Parts: sequence; structure tokens; C-alpha cells
Amino acid sequence: MALYDNVVAVILGGGAGSRLFPLTHERSKPAVPLGGTYRLIDVPVSNCINSEITQIFVLTQYNSASLNRHISRTYRFSSFSTGFVEVLAAEQTKDNPEWFQGTADAVRQMLPHLRDWRVDTLLILSGDHLYRMDYRKFLDRHFDTGADLTVSVNPCRAAEAAEFGLLKTGTSGRIIEFKEKPTGDALEGMRVDTTAFGLKTDEAENRPFLASMGIYVFNYNRLVDLLKTDDAWVDFGREIIPAAIKKFNVQAHLFSGYWEDIGTIRSFYEANLDLAAPLPKFNFFDTTAPIYTRSRYLPPSKMHNCDIDNSMVSEGCILNGVKIRKSIIGLRNRIDHGADIEASIIMGSDFFESIEEISGNLEKKKPHIGIGENTIIRRAIVDKNVRIGKNVKILNQDNIENYDAPDRSFYVREGIVIVPKNAMIPDGAEI
Repeated sequence: MALYDNVVAVILGGGAGSRLFPLTHERSKPAVPLGGTYRLIDVPVSNCINSEITQIFVLTQYNSASLNRHISRTYRFSSFSTGFVEVLAAEQTKDNPEWFQGTADAVRQMLPHLRDWRVDTLLILSGDHLYRMDYRKFLDRHFDTGADLTVSVNPCRAAEAAEFGLLKTGTSGRIIEFKEKPTGDALEGMRVDTTAFGLKTDEAENRPFLASMGIYVFNYNRLVDLLKTDDAWVDFGREIIPAAIKKFNVQAHLFSGYWEDIGTIRSFYEANLDLAAPLPKFNFFDTTAPIYTRSRYLPPSKMHNCDIDNSMVSEGCILNGVKIRKSIIGLRNRIDHGADIEASIIMGSDFFESIEEISGNLEKKKPHIGIGENTIIRRAIVDKNVRIGKNVKILNQDNIENYDAPDRSFYVREGIVIVPKNAMIPDGAEI
């Protein structure tokens, strides 16, 4: 039996994703598009596959239809293997009449589904992080130290430390203290000498705090014991981790690579645009650990008389005489002559409009799906299946931080204009 055969991965994706609204208005957070071609869920699932962990549950609660559809069309293992990626939506039962109340409660409610899998180790992951990790190293650390729980930690700077749950360790790497988003003296008290984890002296001085990544390896039986201790315990950070530190052997596993928690519109926007940089922090072109997604069998993109730089263009696009800078152009985008796009994410479309449909739109003076002639877009996120007409200006010239249009045709979050899925912006509009 292979070392990782009795490891089951659980990806948490049940939160409402309110900080990513309106991108999460019609989809769950793990189903939000990423990098033009992918979805957020593809990152942890691909990390699992690349780490030889192929028994994967995804826990969802809100708007799970598109996530279900994506997973069922994407991840199909051989019938001769035990591999699967399965969505477990929140369900009401006699024993659990409530929806998921938190991360730990979500795992508590799905335990009955694990009974037939001979699980001895549970790998718990988040569905909204961007990073590339070999979980085998994480698991080896867990097994080598005889840990009951191992927490993956990322060294961070003082300026960002207060945003995370912080861990303090002894010289052996055993966790002795955990505090959720401390400030002031409590924050200073969580400093750690990170050279003990292999960081160089100057790097350790810059990153003296250990932030919990919200990624855990549990001994299955110990986790069951903890979840049974108190039914009121619903969150890993607030309740389960502090309780485990008092009772069990809890170890830290250092991950010093790129890791981004994509929980807000700004973090989503910046992480996406960085993908198009000449030297991105996260590289989709790493052939040793590819990120998988659905095979769509789309035609190559066509570009005529275009000026495109520092951008990513996905399959199935038709770009005619457009200027694009530092942007992500998603699937099946049709962008007309004279359009000027900068620092924006244009997610594209779920389907192609036929020539007849486009002609019918013209007769009705309705924009086709895509972006019309001479439209200018700056610092925006344009969701899927959006119709933007000719001579539109999406500029946010007044630098508004947050705003909801009365007709819900657009929103502004943290100064970034968001045109939601299926919206229509008429010819000549200015935002």
C-alpha cells in the first residue's frame, strides 16, 4: 500500500464569499474564474493530483451549481483507480439540521461520508488560495514528527501579520501558541526566529511571523475526538487549533513560496493581473506541476491588427484592431475595432453567439456579447456573458471606492469597477 493511499483531501468552499461579491452572486467562491481559463478550485485540486492524492472532497454550501458542473466535466479518473473529486453540498439531516456554521462544522457534518474510505489522515485545504505546493512534503513532516495535527505556515512581515492567525513555535517546530489576528503587544509577542525553519538571516528579519495558511493535516481519529469535544466549536482557527495545541502534538510545516489568499476583490484583481507579468509570482507554465482545468476544445484565438502587451489571451477569442495592456482576456471574447483595455480582467463568455444572433442584435440595437467599437476600459473586472456597447467609457474618473449602480449593471469595490455576469452596458455609457 502506498504511503498516501489512506489520505483524503477535503477542500473547503462553503463560505458565502461575500467579500468577492458580485463575482460570487451566481457562483460559489471556488468556481470564480482565474487567469482567463481556470477556476479557483483548479489550484488545490491540481496540487492534490500532482502530490499523488486523488481522493478529494469539495465542501460547498452557496451557489454550488456551476462548481458541480465544472468538477463533473473536468476531473475524471480511470475506472481502475480509486481517485475521485466529489462535491459534498451542505445537507440537512436528523443529526445535523443546520447548514454549515463554520469550517470545522463543515468537516464535522461530512464525517459520515468518510466512513467507507479507511481514512487515517485528513488533508484540509482552502478553495480560494493561489499557490503551488507539494503536499507530500507537508505529509512527510506530519508523519516524521508523529504529529496529531500539522499546520502549514507562511512567514510574513509585520505589516501583514495582523490579517492572519499567527502561530508561535518551540525550537523543534512544535506549536505552543496560536492567536487569531492579534494587534499591538499581542502581535509583538508572536515573533518567531524563522531562521530555525531555514530562512536566511536577512529574510528572517523581514518575515518574523508565522501565518497560518488555513491548511491542515489531521490524524483522523484525533480530529474526530476534537470535533466531538464540544458541538459549539465550529471554526478551526478560533476553537479547534487552540484546543489541539493544549491536548496533542501540533507541528508547523513551513511553506515559504508564493501564497495569496484570494478573499477580496482587490486581492483577486491584483493576483490575476500579476499572472500576465513578464515574471509572475505564480507561473502557470511550470511543467513539473501543471494546473489542470476543463478541456473545452475551442479554436485558437484570432487577432487582426492588434497591439497587445503584458497580457494573457485565452482560447476562442476574436480580437480586431484592439489595444490591450496588462490585462487578462478570458475565453470566447469578441472585442471590436478601436477598443482600448488596460489593467483589466475580461472574463469572456460561456458560449459563442452565431452570426445570425449578432445580426439580430444589431437590428435591435443591442450589443453583442463582448466589447463594442471604440470602448475604453481601465481598472475593471468584466464578468462572463457581458454585453458592452460602442463608445463606452469605464474609467471611474471620480475615483469612487465603493458603489452599487441602482440597476445593478455595475459595481465599484476598492476603486475597481465590476460589471457583473450577464449585464449590459449600452452604447455611449460612461462609468
